[in-house]
Amino acid sequence: MRRNKIDLSIIISVLLFAFISILTIYSASTYISKSVGNLALKQLMWYIVGFGLVMLIVKVKNKFIYQYTWLLYIICNVLLLALLIFATPINNSKCWFTIPGIGSFQPSEFMKITLILTFGIMIDRFKTDYKNPTVKEEFIFLLKTLVVLLIPSVLTFLEPDTGVVIIYFVIYACMMFLSGIRLRWFLIVGGILLGVITIVFGSYFLNKDLFISMFGTNLFYRLERVFSWGEGSGLQLENALAAIGSSGFFGYGFNNTPIYFPESGTDFIFAVFASNFGLLGSFLLISLILFFDMKLINLSKQKIEATDKYVIIGCVGMLLFQQIQNIGMTVGLFPITGITLPFISYGGSSLLSYMVIIGIIINIIIDKQTRRRYM
Repeated sequence: MRRNKIDLSIIISVLLFAFISILTIYSASTYISKSVGNLALKQLMWYIVGFGLVMLIVKVKNKFIYQYTWLLYIICNVLLLALLIFATPINNSKCWFTIPGIGSFQPSEFMKITLILTFGIMIDRFKTDYKNPTVKEEFIFLLKTLVVLLIPSVLTFLEPDTGVVIIYFVIYACMMFLSGIRLRWFLIVGGILLGVITIVFGSYFLNKDLFISMFGTNLFYRLERVFSWGEGSGLQLENALAAIGSSGFFGYGFNNTPIYFPESGTDFIFAVFASNFGLLGSFLLISLILFFDMKLINLSKQKIEATDKYVIIGCVGMLLFQQIQNIGMTVGLFPITGITLPFISYGGSSLLSYMVIIGIIINIIIDKQTRRRYM
């Protein structure tokens, strides 16, 4: 009975996410170009494919996935490299492969999940091989993990997709911090990062011509976009704030988004939902998100395999960061980075990658219950 209850709590949460996502995307379609088709219907189809993917993962089991994680890591990096060589630019970015009749495919979304699996396996192997690691052994291990992190980070940054690169580093930081690695390494890395950031930002604020000559116009325009949020400038943010701020307690009602803002079905989907359903609807959605996250956090605290524990930590870190960043940038608390809201924003690649997480989590729950019955 308890197993069924746990499984249903995860599945029902995802079904509610699906309902909210499709409903909100349909409402956002008022201001979305008709040339892209019916995004709400497409999202429904991606959810159907996603649940099929969940069933496939449950059938093959996590052990099989972990066995081929390094192969998945290599494939994802090859795809990221292929993007830079062969992909057609969309909005000056080479982030997607265009598949005729299907849509676009974004390899970086699957790289996020692959990195979680790869780091989980690496940490578990290190903790198994070295019960009381020396400083040298930890240093070598960290160098290896940094190489694994930097290869996709550089490839993704060149697309460019800075938001996803940030997510890579958040995943890495969460998993390493909770793996039991000595605190000194975080202080050292933090000091190095602080020094690099000081140089970059110092040259940006003191001499922008020097900054452009050192780092190029690409990075300059990315920073310009980040710092513009503090001034409240930009059509996206201004109109999103107006839509949310005027929605009241109950909102304008379904399919009554009062004002246009770009990326309403993806980056700024929370603004569409909040304007339609007001403060009450926003509270309920955030409560559902927190409930889902707490289920994963509680699962990580139970008696499960070490690799599974690290994988869940990586998933929670990724989801929490994206949820906080997306909602925060929508209401003007954080810079606009193009990070979407998991399970809610439109996107086939991102949704399927999250459904991979659901399949892995269900397998962890099943394995835990199976071991309990035989103990």
